[in-house]
Amino acid sequence: MSQSGNKPNQNKEEQIKALREAALKYHEFPVPGKISIAPTKQLTNQRDLSLAYTPGVAAACEEINRDPATAFRYTARGNLVGVVTNGTAVLGLGDIGALASKPVMEGKAVLFKKFAGIDVFDIEVNESDPEKLVEVIAALEPTFGGINLEDIKAIEGADVFLGLSAGGVLKPEMVAKMAQKPLVFALANPTPEILPEEVKVVRPDAVMATGRTDYPNQVNNVLCFPFIFRGALDVGATTITTEMEIAAVKAIAELAQAEQSDVVAAVYSSENLAFGPDYLIPKPFDPRLITAIAPAVAKAAMDGGVASRPIKDFALYKDQLQQFVYHSGTVMKPLFGIAKKIPMEQKRIVFCEGEDERVMRAVQVMLDESLVNPILIGRPSVIEHRIEKFGLRMKSGVDIEIVNPESDARYRDFWQTYLQLTERKGVTESFAKLEMRRRNTLIGSILLKKGQADGMICGTISNTATHLKYIDEVIGHEPGATVYGGMSGLILPNRQVFLVDTHVNIDPSAAELAEITLLAASEMRKLGMTPKVALLSHSNFGSSDAPSAVKMREVLAILQKAAPELEVDGEMHGDCALDPETRAGAITNSTLRGEANLLVLPNIDAANISYNLLKTAAGNGVAIGPLLLGVAKPIHILTPAATVRRIINVSTLAVVEAASQSKGLF
Repeated sequence: MSQSGNKPNQNKEEQIKALREAALKYHEFPVPGKISIAPTKQLTNQRDLSLAYTPGVAAACEEINRDPATAFRYTARGNLVGVVTNGTAVLGLGDIGALASKPVMEGKAVLFKKFAGIDVFDIEVNESDPEKLVEVIAALEPTFGGINLEDIKAIEGADVFLGLSAGGVLKPEMVAKMAQKPLVFALANPTPEILPEEVKVVRPDAVMATGRTDYPNQVNNVLCFPFIFRGALDVGATTITTEMEIAAVKAIAELAQAEQSDVVAAVYSSENLAFGPDYLIPKPFDPRLITAIAPAVAKAAMDGGVASRPIKDFALYKDQLQQFVYHSGTVMKPLFGIAKKIPMEQKRIVFCEGEDERVMRAVQVMLDESLVNPILIGRPSVIEHRIEKFGLRMKSGVDIEIVNPESDARYRDFWQTYLQLTERKGVTESFAKLEMRRRNTLIGSILLKKGQADGMICGTISNTATHLKYIDEVIGHEPGATVYGGMSGLILPNRQVFLVDTHVNIDPSAAELAEITLLAASEMRKLGMTPKVALLSHSNFGSSDAPSAVKMREVLAILQKAAPELEVDGEMHGDCALDPETRAGAITNSTLRGEANLLVLPNIDAANISYNLLKTAAGNGVAIGPLLLGVAKPIHILTPAATVRRIINVSTLAVVEAASQSKGLF
């Protein structure tokens, strides 16, 4: 009896021990600590060195000496915050000293960078005298655009103690005597004044918040301080005012009552995040925090007269903040603008996996932005249940059209159309009827064929070949095309690259690869980009006569003849494609200038492997696509790994393609 009674405690102790060991490994490997400094300028030759340091750096120094405000132009000061502590009150660890507090301060730095794109130096000061500490911090003012004071113990005799004390000081019997529906904010860390499960026993009507990540309603300054500083830095605020803090609080409160975002839903998939007792505060990973709080803080700074660089266009400012959330924004922004202006009756996009949570969340975002007139294929009862479950606002018959594969008045017309297209390809009447009930991509393709939709998105379930079969049978190639292709884009920290063929052709011939390249170049122009093509190989400008290398040389010859205006060269190594100096060392007369942004690989293995390695290694890289090339209608086949943002991006492209096709622009 006693042994079984000890098991929960033993398990808890084991969990604590395992967490401690994991935390130590996390902090030590692969390199010690959590932060590093990365240069923002190239430093690859003597000229770069002369610009970065002596003698060129003197020019920047002289300008700042003449006008101190230019420090925001010529240095990183405008996006640099100092996080300062003396380690006297660290997270509930107490007075552990400046050095021991460094892991916490590095953590603060990571949060600033992750959530608001702000760079941080953590400063640990061995000084417990408040007046001397203030002098030290004030002396750091030239270095930083802002300073955040963390974990510094209040001086003796302070009048207010807000939300923090010590673990276990609040007893259940005290909570039991509180008023109806009490708010219990037990914010001591790591052990709250009272645990939520203890409160639940005596007061199930209580609304509970702690400072812990493992309980609902975590009160954490990560919800506000990165975004307060983001807004303050962007208007050059000379101080943080109470009005700016209140503006942040109001923005957080409004966000808590809005529907949950797709990112939050994915991270906290096991929780019901509708506003209420267990969801009183937005989650730290909500990507909307920066676009809600930073503009509110910036406006409050301007209204309060403490902004030295007022923002003139807040709509543009909010768009710019999206870069910290969705790195694809710079590529997609022009298309979003075009799509919004297209009449709703011309942007009917059918979503074949209409019951998919990601698709539904993407559709809600696009409805809010007036980007699409959506048609969802799926069972109405399932879609409507999930709309309610996910807290979405779209309504069937008002905002969305639902095509029910199990019961639709057009069923006979649809299967007969499919049969007419495929009866000489082995499809029988009974098979056509069966397929039309169970293949959503087939239903979507028929909708396009009959002019009842303008574009189609599929692929969040199953593989490319499965979907392409029905698209090919019903829609076919665009005029002049003889092959389909798959192009995938990556928005990396320092460049944008697209790769072909990542998803369709196993081992395309030279002629097929040349055609795919031309289709990909055309697609890049739709995105407002000038294609610079590198034909990649293990061979570098004729160093090998292996079949794959010869094929890439043949592709070059075909392209130079078919599209002499296209900037293209090869075959070459990957480093030559992305580094002009390396390429110049290999060949002096390259027909490619600068960095390539369209990488053509010899087969699907090379393309798909390269794409996924780049996407993973880049860390913060964002994918666009895959985009289907060579098809007669605006159709794109995604992958099961597609995110909500990727669905939005590709759907918006389909809208623009559909409108452009009708006007003959592309």
